[in-house]
Amino acid sequence: MGKTNDTWEDLYDLVDSRKKGDPEKSYVAKLFSRGINKVSQKAGEEAVEVIIAALAESKKDFINECADLMFHLTVLCVMKGIHPSEIMQELEDRMGTSGIDEKAARKKKS
Repeated sequence: MGKTNDTWEDLYDLVDSRKKGDPEKSYVAKLFSRGINKVSQKAGEEAVEVIIAALAESKKDFINECADLMFHLTVLCVMKGIHPSEIMQELEDRMGTSGIDEKAARKKKS
């Protein structure tokens, strides 16, 4: 299971390589042609589907919905120019810190 970062980075690179493709032939290109508002909406819909699957569906359905959400989050990351390594670094930086303390520290920065 140690390939998580590699898989996400590979997906990021694939999405990035397809963003300027033909929207008639590439779902990624179609998403990019619709813009960040539409892709953000789609990611939100996928997040709701993850919650529904967590509450009422099978493990396999939950995994599939999580993968859909990760895909659409990756599209948003490419749109925003944020590499998965930046997010993984943020998660690593939070390791060993209480979630309550980490959230309080974020509020102080705002």
